[in-house]
Amino acid sequence: MGIFFMEEGGNRCGTDANAVGGDSNAGSDSCLGDAKMAAEEESEWDVWMLESLRLYNDLHVFELQEPTRVIEWIQDRSICIAGYNVGKKNEILELSLPEKLCAKGNQGLCPERDFTVKHGCFSQRPIYQLKHVVGTSLLVSSGPPDALLQVWRLATDESGLADCQPISELEFHDHSTFSFCSLNGRLWLADSRQRSSLIGHSDVPMSNEDGYHWTMGWAPGHSKVARLCWDGRVVLTDYRDLSRALSLTKLAIPTTIPNSDYLSLTWAPCLQDHLAVSGFNGTVHIYDTSLWLAKSIGVEPTFIHRGHSVTLEFDQKKPVVTRHAWHPWRQRVLLSAADNGSFHVWDWTDQRSFDNYAAGLSFVSSVSPSQ
Repeated sequence: MGIFFMEEGGNRCGTDANAVGGDSNAGSDSCLGDAKMAAEEESEWDVWMLESLRLYNDLHVFELQEPTRVIEWIQDRSICIAGYNVGKKNEILELSLPEKLCAKGNQGLCPERDFTVKHGCFSQRPIYQLKHVVGTSLLVSSGPPDALLQVWRLATDESGLADCQPISELEFHDHSTFSFCSLNGRLWLADSRQRSSLIGHSDVPMSNEDGYHWTMGWAPGHSKVARLCWDGRVVLTDYRDLSRALSLTKLAIPTTIPNSDYLSLTWAPCLQDHLAVSGFNGTVHIYDTSLWLAKSIGVEPTFIHRGHSVTLEFDQKKPVVTRHAWHPWRQRVLLSAADNGSFHVWDWTDQRSFDNYAAGLSFVSSVSPSQ
């Protein structure tokens, strides 16, 4: 998407008879009609230009190669625009303002009169909304065909390219702070009250290959945040120090899933240190993170809800859990749904309590009464 000055230009019309089907009179009439129409258009343009001397203190007219639905300021010396065509690539451009528009007061003649492209990239989808995260090089965009958010990092090198990171999860913590996680596992924390809105970020402290899908979940009332990858990796972090991971864990769950869009991680609001994950298959796994070490592999769940995966027919396609949620005040009650339309509400029991109780009874029965 380039940007150009709009210039006046006269329409030219030839009188070659062959150009209009061999009839010189028809050609002449057609030419006169086109010339008249062009004269009327130019006349309207001239009238408006003359009026502009009275209506505007200053006027600059430009023309884009492709139309835009967004004009987003980047500080006060550049803007971002983007195309919105469906079915084709659309450019996102950061443009430096002409020197004359940046000058304070009347600076006379300025050598640079056009916008200059600072950075640019292509989006595979139309851009209907584009917002700059103040104080950072990040842009957040949205557009059809769905509600997916994408994060763009404007490059600072001479390549002029931008890095796009689709958003997998967005969470608002209060009226001014929010966080979001990208598909590749990057985590950002922002506060809209501060001039530099971005107040923290964290990369995945492990291999960061392309093609992996991450999501996140914040512990209600606590400072912990967990990021879950579709291959079963979990990163626990304290938002007060996003540069350091509390634990790096690999869950004992299937590593291949049919649809990573269903990936979900939620913390229990009333059961400390417990979280649930789903989206891998037809089950929901519950874990007690207080038992996790700094680095753990093959961590077993405290409880597995298998109800959705139990089917009446042997050859029936196994369902996948699409979402789960904790009850807001009942400690062990969850709701879950699957892609076969099943919807469950369940109150799970901690088998460790029963095991400990049974072990206690066994110990007591094995001790002879004192004589």
